[in-house]
Amino acid sequence: MKTVLIGVGQAGGKVTSSLVEFDRDMGFDSVRGALAVNSATADLQSIPIDTVLVGQDRVKGHGVGGDNELGAEVMQADAGEVMSALDGRITAEAEAIVIVAGLGGGTGSGGAPVLAKELKRVYDVPVYAIGILPGRGEGAMYQVNAGRSLKTLAREADSTILIDNDAWHSSGESLEEGFDSINKSIARRVGLLFASGENVEGVGESVVDTSEVINTLRSGGIAALGYASAQADDDPDTNINVVTSVTRNALLTGTSLPNATEADAALLVVAGKPDRISRKGVERARKWLEEETGSMQVRGGDFPLDSDRLAALIVLGGVERSPRVEEFMERAKEAREEAQRQSEETDEADKLFQNDDLDGLM
Repeated sequence: MKTVLIGVGQAGGKVTSSLVEFDRDMGFDSVRGALAVNSATADLQSIPIDTVLVGQDRVKGHGVGGDNELGAEVMQADAGEVMSALDGRITAEAEAIVIVAGLGGGTGSGGAPVLAKELKRVYDVPVYAIGILPGRGEGAMYQVNAGRSLKTLAREADSTILIDNDAWHSSGESLEEGFDSINKSIARRVGLLFASGENVEGVGESVVDTSEVINTLRSGGIAALGYASAQADDDPDTNINVVTSVTRNALLTGTSLPNATEADAALLVVAGKPDRISRKGVERARKWLEEETGSMQVRGGDFPLDSDRLAALIVLGGVERSPRVEEFMERAKEAREEAQRQSEETDEADKLFQNDDLDGLM
């Protein structure tokens, strides 16, 4: 799938840069253009791809301070500038446009839905989003922002692939180390998804093409990715269990949205050397995935890759009814209610100093 990437906000810019680097290092050439958009000058300075600063008139390059309503406003005001920067990047060969954004901050969570709506108005190719949910410990404001942004982004984009920060954050890691490892995990999974159907080494027996990816994500709403890999044997018959095992691990323990196993549609991509991929193993894994997801729309295929390992990449389309999504939206709702209570308490405290019962000293 030939894609053009747009990273919105700090997290979006960093993840987009990781995706560009992964695609280049693997030699896939599926990313045909990339742009990072932010309202904070400082956040764009370390980004190794082309950048656009929005909101200069409103926030003077200092960012929106986590205010995603302001983030939406500055993106709306400067959408023309972003679209102009995309001229020449989104060509006739582009098969999808992908917006990448952290949903907890201000610029990404506010700007991504606005940009998705504008892109769909102008271009005929699918507009997908990769939305990164904040972890539990990232504060109430981030939870509220993400809840509001997700509802809007899922409506405006053709499909939103959710990444739950808590799914891949290891205990003992610093915050910076955690985000770095998460970015690499995202790049590996999403990069393989984009590369499906591209010309790569080897010839598979049933190679996945772009239409199968698009048809899996076409169910709209929210999508998730699963991934797992294991050492392969030279004999494909020996790899029957390897293929089925990595498929199970990809769905049950390696998804970007834990516990998201029910789906409207699914795609299984088995990557590795073609002569090591067991056809019987792929078919068994596909049938198991069909039973586990409860979907009759489970596609499957190969992804020829020069590696000593076999990997399973699973795309789940239409997972918005999963317990993880419901749990997160409830968490966002509780965070909003708590923020409102705190605001009311602050107002009450302020009123203590705004009465005429006591005279001031001066």
